[in-house]
Amino acid sequence: MSQDIISDVLNEIMNAKRARKTELIVNKNSRLLRNVLDIAKEAGYIDYSVEGRNIKIKIENLNEFKAIKPRYTVSVGKINNYVRRYLPAKNFGFLIISTNKGLVKHNEAEDKNLGGCLIAYVY
Repeated sequence: MSQDIISDVLNEIMNAKRARKTELIVNKNSRLLRNVLDIAKEAGYIDYSVEGRNIKIKIENLNEFKAIKPRYTVSVGKINNYVRRYLPAKNFGFLIISTNKGLVKHNEAEDKNLGGCLIAYVY
């Protein structure tokens, strides 16, 4: 149990995947966490629903979903360096970046010419 809710929940998801479970219930909740899960849900990696204070997560088509620690601050020109560092292949998965326009995928950040803070990666 650390103070980083996103890292804790993403570790719980990966532990459940390694244990060959398809669903898990997480009792942590925050707006930033739900935004990260929304981006993964839109891409089809997971599905989730909020039930009171708990979040029920269903693992669908997921290989890796991890938080980036420490949270590097990157400019637009340096995003590609971190894409090559964290993702296994080109056009396979994405980085989630926190910008001043909200959480976005790394492709959208490059298109909108936005830098920001690296939050997580998923593929």
